[in-house]
Amino acid sequence: MKSCSRFVRAVVALTGLVAHSTAAHAQQPRGLKVFISVDMEGLAGVVTSADVSSTANGDYQHFRKIMAGETNAAIEGAYRAGATYVLVRDSHGSKENLLPGDVDPRAHLLRGLSTGPRNMMEGIDSSFDAVVFVGYHAKAGTPNAILEHTSTGNVVDFSINGVSLPEGGYNALVAGLVGVPVVFVAGDRAVLEQIRGLLGPIGGVAVKEEINDAALGMSPARAQDEIRKGVEQAIRNRARARLYKMAGPYSMTLKVKQERPLYAGVQRIQQGEFTFSSPDLLEILNAFNAMK
Repeated sequence: MKSCSRFVRAVVALTGLVAHSTAAHAQQPRGLKVFISVDMEGLAGVVTSADVSSTANGDYQHFRKIMAGETNAAIEGAYRAGATYVLVRDSHGSKENLLPGDVDPRAHLLRGLSTGPRNMMEGIDSSFDAVVFVGYHAKAGTPNAILEHTSTGNVVDFSINGVSLPEGGYNALVAGLVGVPVVFVAGDRAVLEQIRGLLGPIGGVAVKEEINDAALGMSPARAQDEIRKGVEQAIRNRARARLYKMAGPYSMTLKVKQERPLYAGVQRIQQGEFTFSSPDLLEILNAFNAMK
């Protein structure tokens, strides 16, 4: 009888321990996940296309180190704000600019071209809590901007539902589609003003500004300090950021210098101008990526 009693007490105790462990696990808060998309034209000191081209006879190797420095500053800011997981998307050109050994080992790095419509936002999903843009630039045709363009040098303008968008604009729409706000942008002063005009007063750092086609800006060290502090504060204040969303169906207008083969369903309005409509935002981006 005593042996049976001891067995019953042991079972009861074990059951209570399992229940307590399960409850404790259920009460643990979900980790804070941050997505960082990094371009190059908006980095401190960049002023010519040769600075950011791996095939040009310029200072690309120098500026890819600055790219890593600004990336790591953003990563550090995210972790200081409580991040438990950081994904960095190399978003420039071939998407092979950040060398894995140069990136803070706490972060995960997604590099290389992708075939999906998310492109610079490849890897984003609803599990993330905040998006950060680093090294971004203004859209094609923006005055007082440095290396302004939209995706490729062939694009004159890209709009969705009548809103002309920079890369940061349609990337913010991709984030909004999965319920994640953009909380911070670093680049030149023109892109900072442009993105805030679309998304509202998010965190940001203007690392440089255009003066008669030249770039006046911070040293890389100063820029990294400001990005580190700015990202930390923006993530801590992420509840204030609003999702950037548009109501479907979606209609794009694309203007290009040189025409590409038509994407299925695209209508040609006139020389170099096309429209396309879909209830699916990602299908709009598929059409854009095919014809830009």
